[in-house]
Amino acid sequence: MTAPAFRRGVRLALDWGKARIGVAACDPDGMLAYPVETVPTADAARRLPQLLAEYEPFEVIIGLPRTLSGAEGLAAAQVREAAASVIAAHPAIGWRFFDERLTTADAGRRLRSAGKDARRQRAIIDQAAAVAILEQALAVERSTAAAPGEPA
Repeated sequence: MTAPAFRRGVRLALDWGKARIGVAACDPDGMLAYPVETVPTADAARRLPQLLAEYEPFEVIIGLPRTLSGAEGLAAAQVREAAASVIAAHPAIGWRFFDERLTTADAGRRLRSAGKDARRQRAIIDQAAAVAILEQALAVERSTAAAPGEPA
């Protein structure tokens, strides 16, 4: 039995919030997801295209904040709306929305276990949440051989 196919290439993940966007990336083999930076949402139109040019991802995973029941609420609609112009400006990149339920809580737990005060380091927690989104998306693709989440 062969392992499911895995699409090789750099990916970025975005944890898009009202004030900040956590950004994470992975190596072309999807073995390591790592934090990149935190972008103030007000600077997204300028900074995100720069990051896309620098990392040259074939795909960007955007965390979609669903409710615990899995429904899309106001926060999910706001993320879709906020990301729309960046997605439209970069049609050659694959854009996907991925369920990000509990990733921020998971990121906070990871930081606390590493001895960091998550409340005082909001920019770091946004990056850690983006890493968690990317790790989960990579795990889904590895186990299903299908692109994670839904097309944007």
